[in-house]
Amino acid sequence: MPAPAAARTAKEIAIAEGTKMEKLTIALLGGGVVGSEVARTLLEDAEALAERVGAPLELRNVVVRDLGKERPGIPRELLTDDAEAALADADIVVELMGGIEPARSLILSALARGSSVVTANKALLAQSFPELLAAADESAVRLEFEAAVAGAIPIVRPLNDSLAGDRVTRVMGIVNGTTNYILDQMAREGWDFAHALRTAQELGYAEADPTADIEGLDAAAKAAIIASLAFQVPVSIDDVHVEGITGVSADMIATAQAQGFTIKLLAICERLEGEDAGVSARVYPALVSREHPLASVSGAYNAVFVEADAAGSLMFYGQGAGGAPTSSAVLGDVVSVARRRVLGGRGQAAAQVRGGSRVLPISAVDTRYQITLEVADRPGVLLTVAEVLAAEGVSVELASQTQLETAEDGVPRAKLVIATHTAKESALAATVETLAALDAVASVRSVLRIEGS
Repeated sequence: MPAPAAARTAKEIAIAEGTKMEKLTIALLGGGVVGSEVARTLLEDAEALAERVGAPLELRNVVVRDLGKERPGIPRELLTDDAEAALADADIVVELMGGIEPARSLILSALARGSSVVTANKALLAQSFPELLAAADESAVRLEFEAAVAGAIPIVRPLNDSLAGDRVTRVMGIVNGTTNYILDQMAREGWDFAHALRTAQELGYAEADPTADIEGLDAAAKAAIIASLAFQVPVSIDDVHVEGITGVSADMIATAQAQGFTIKLLAICERLEGEDAGVSARVYPALVSREHPLASVSGAYNAVFVEADAAGSLMFYGQGAGGAPTSSAVLGDVVSVARRRVLGGRGQAAAQVRGGSRVLPISAVDTRYQITLEVADRPGVLLTVAEVLAAEGVSVELASQTQLETAEDGVPRAKLVIATHTAKESALAATVETLAALDAVASVRSVLRIEGS
């Protein structure tokens, strides 16, 4: 709770009345790659930052777990392992520790003390977003998190502020640079998944344990945050349908290219109307037409495509990972909250996440499928497949057949690629299950959704 008026400090009164303060103190939680870059900028560019804020910013403490570890760019006298003491001495707290605890408890403690908080912790926000926003609102301070979604790309502020007077209907983006690099190299160089992943690790794009990236969990956390902001609905990572890229093969890449597509891991947040009204948040590898702007996003870059009623289509593009890009977004938030403290103004708006709409399962979504089958190469097979799709109310848009080598059982085989018209996800999934059981179908080679076309 904020302090009663009679008990407020001179600093709190100055903030409330909008008078100029001598300086603002900062506690940095975490001294890793991003933390070190943020600390370096705060120290080396102090004069320029003070001009932008209207008051000096003083980095007073950097909280780390291991005081004996070398931290290039961070003076040793700033290092401490006493987080609570650091919080007690901070106007602004920058949380770059990652993980759920103790980050959650420390952020809540900072907010309760009246400190504004800047964080890049997507996992925590995806789990506890409404709770943290409410705590910021209760203390009339800010919680900023631009770096948690797409690195240096400014997407949180446009959704939260620039498009606040519009109605966002859909956000679709590449929000994980690691997976985009892997898929891009598979397409450009013809590498298999294992080779592309190994190279990503050697270049520092992927962690030693890449699970969060390649299984789609990192993108899912970001999708939960985006959906919560875009639609003002509390969406947690548990509400997000997640599929990773570990099943994407060189053959799938080649088939996609032959059909005029590229494969991207997409985070899609969508407002659904009609009988199944609600919101959807999902992550999966999808086919994107080469004509769509997202198809040209290469390497470890990120891009977010926003559709709104009045603004139409907007795309935000840039570096999505790394110390420098992420620190840029963090420092942008630091300047923003510092300005508010100098000039005064309301804290967080609790109405940002108000609920009222259902978060729908993926079965309620309308989409298109590309289904690749290995079938017996004989007359009537395509007709049988078409009848199965028709029975589920799914129509065929395009079909192509390529002869394969004769199988070991002596039966000639063919690769049959089918692109469907838009249909309900539940009907498309049921269709694939029925096709897999047909005698004429040797295997379902792949199933990919088609987006952005």
